[in-house]
Amino acid sequence: MLLAISPIDGRYADKTKELADYFSEYALIRYRVFIEIQYFIALCQYGLPQLESFEEDKIDDLNAIFENFSLADAEQIKAIERTTNHDVKAVEYFLKERFDALELGELREFVHFGLTSQDINNTAVPLTVKYTLEEVYYPLLGELRNRLEQLAQDWARVPMLARTHGQPASPTLLGKEFAVFVSRIDLQLALLRQVPHRAKFGGATGNFNAHFAAYPDYNWQQFGDDFIREFLGLERSSPTTQIEHYDCMAAQFQAISRINTILIDFCRDVWTYVSMEYFRQKTVKDEIGSSAMPHKVNPIDFENAEGNLGLANALFQHLAEKLPVSRLQRDLTDSTVLRNIGVPLGHTLIAFKSILKGLGKLLLNEGQLYDDLEDNWMVVAEGIQVILRREGYPQPYEALKALTRGRALVTREVLHEFIDGLEVSDEVKEELKALTPHNYVGG
Repeated sequence: MLLAISPIDGRYADKTKELADYFSEYALIRYRVFIEIQYFIALCQYGLPQLESFEEDKIDDLNAIFENFSLADAEQIKAIERTTNHDVKAVEYFLKERFDALELGELREFVHFGLTSQDINNTAVPLTVKYTLEEVYYPLLGELRNRLEQLAQDWARVPMLARTHGQPASPTLLGKEFAVFVSRIDLQLALLRQVPHRAKFGGATGNFNAHFAAYPDYNWQQFGDDFIREFLGLERSSPTTQIEHYDCMAAQFQAISRINTILIDFCRDVWTYVSMEYFRQKTVKDEIGSSAMPHKVNPIDFENAEGNLGLANALFQHLAEKLPVSRLQRDLTDSTVLRNIGVPLGHTLIAFKSILKGLGKLLLNEGQLYDDLEDNWMVVAEGIQVILRREGYPQPYEALKALTRGRALVTREVLHEFIDGLEVSDEVKEELKALTPHNYVGG
């Protein structure tokens, strides 16, 4: 931990450890093994005559290679790679050894049959992204979203002075302001879920050249569609070059980035509310806020989240811009970039957990919210002038502007004195006087 270059694997390793099952070198090798095994099983079930000797009862043995895949297995593959200098070919050689051990040696040349490395990488990586979203990202974001919704409900009737352009504005409700972020997350989450998980599978340049050369009477395009859908639960991109288009993966990263941006906005708002003392924060015994100022209780969780969300978005932006671009039928630039998908997701998880921690420390200071409203009676001027418009009163906006704009202090007494001088009915005057900064909150 102390020697880790990235804080994801060092300082914050406990907050990102679940991603190791999807984006570590071990995980990538393991999923490559899975793809190769599933491909071989699919070939056997497709009816190739040379594979007729394959016995169905061997399927469990083959799947066990993946299910029981260990760090020692991954290290064995890395040892092979040191000779081959090719990571996917090392997986193929590892599996051929396992085939020999399972007495399937006569079928070993159908491991990685007719494929290129990207048929494995461009199915393994989308699969890890899919599983990460389903098993890690969505549950954690759901927890955060539900916590925000609960706070929105808890504070649904708490009036709060709004600020537009940083200046006092028509009052709002604290719970509604939290509900705004819930609604924004829900919309972007729905868009993210609509983006399909797509994979490339089609040989060296996407045309199944080698497959058709060996077995010209088989429908390999249909085989590819069926394999990707039925064995992997993904959708096949077609036609392709040697690599996946990455357009849908880019869309996923952009959708996650938009959710992160919403949460940056939220963190900054909560940070500001804390600075205005709308919220106080629970203290933790022996915890220090400042090395010099003993009184400090800083909103560090929201600051930490904001920083990590910004880092994540910078990387997601690069992934989204770079991955869909490749020279001609392919270059290698996508390969090294793909290995970093776990990094922005790691920063995103750190941020989610920091926000949840920060929310757990917030203590609503209703007295401060009340005092701010009481000090800003001018904000009901909008309501007064609109009611006067309804009544046909001449130039009500201008009258309220002259009374309130630039004035240091507009009190309840000042407004009521103004109302008493209006040439309107007593009923309208009572209606106007009933408006306060605490109840002028809309519906």
